[in-house]
Amino acid sequence: MTQFPLSGIKVLDLSRVLAGPWASQTLADLGADVIKVERPGAGDDTRAWGPPWFTDQNGDQLSAYFLSANRGKKSVTIDLADSEGQRLVRELATEADILIENFKAGDMARRGLDYDTLAALNPRLIYCSVTGFGQTGPYRHRPGYDFMIQGMAGLMSITGEPDEKSSDGPQKIGVALADILTGLYSTIAILGALQERHHSGQGQYIDMSLFDTVAASLANQASNYLVSGVAPGRLGNAHPNVVPYQTFATSDGFIIVAVGNDSQFRNLCQVLEMPGLARDPRYLSNATRVEHRVTLAESLQGVFLSRSMNDWLAALEQGGVPCGPINTIDRLFADPQAIARGIELDLDGMPLVANPIRYSRSAMNYGRKPPKLGSDTEAVLKEELGLTDEMIAGLKERNIVG
Repeated sequence: MTQFPLSGIKVLDLSRVLAGPWASQTLADLGADVIKVERPGAGDDTRAWGPPWFTDQNGDQLSAYFLSANRGKKSVTIDLADSEGQRLVRELATEADILIENFKAGDMARRGLDYDTLAALNPRLIYCSVTGFGQTGPYRHRPGYDFMIQGMAGLMSITGEPDEKSSDGPQKIGVALADILTGLYSTIAILGALQERHHSGQGQYIDMSLFDTVAASLANQASNYLVSGVAPGRLGNAHPNVVPYQTFATSDGFIIVAVGNDSQFRNLCQVLEMPGLARDPRYLSNATRVEHRVTLAESLQGVFLSRSMNDWLAALEQGGVPCGPINTIDRLFADPQAIARGIELDLDGMPLVANPIRYSRSAMNYGRKPPKLGSDTEAVLKEELGLTDEMIAGLKERNIVG
């Protein structure tokens, strides 16, 4: 039997949409046994977030959005608003190593499913709460959606063209990056708590916030402000600290040029047949190039327009200048590098994106497709809680499980 990194670890996933499910899917990819608890009759909100839809061989449909974050899980439908449903979840939590939820602050306590209640039953439980703003602070009771958080946590203020180039204003990232990053940070936090439990024997509570995560992910832009006292603005595709590190228009499309040091800049000048730029005092170092970014970009842009995108990419690569095309997503999946790395994953005809983790010895767990709603309810209730067919039938009659 294949041993995955998290074989034997049980996860109870009470989350929905993206941030929490992204974390639980990552744990499932690593081999954890993940039970996803969903609302009877409706399930995770993203089950209805289509089109597009994937239709399986039985004619059943799943939204592409749901597929992106729910691989490797079992689906159990339980009504968390019902006291009997809450009791079932408490029983499942006593057997779990990890619980993930993303209800608003205070909601789980009202259901008797908060950390203190469950930790009394299972002291080894690692309980991860994912919310928009965390469990403390004046915004703790506000709902938090990715788009809102990208704006409130500063990310949109540095995304998009500057006002002098466009009237479109700040832009959001093209995917729900606040959710995805929070899911990844939650995974890191859970794995850290799991390792700590080896020493203490105790679980603990993890308070994750989309707001905190995006603020932490501002990286050099946050440091730029904290050091200088000047809030960064929008630079479009240009880099605030490195020049030239941006897009340039060619005769038939755009390319990315990513010059990371002075040696690469000299290589760029050689490829462009502009040796004078490499000797110009304004451009001798990255610091001076940042200061004179506008004039340098104008000089470079005029030359790049003289040849095609493919011509420039070949010349720059041969000349030792980091560069690349701006692929559409269809071109990404057709790219030889993407094919060689196995980025597209096929699970019995269902197209998915593979986890980017590549171990030298351990395998990733791709043995279970994203589940149909409630497909594992009976099996889980029997195997985990020892319920009989008659008991499950009674719960179904009362609409406590689906």
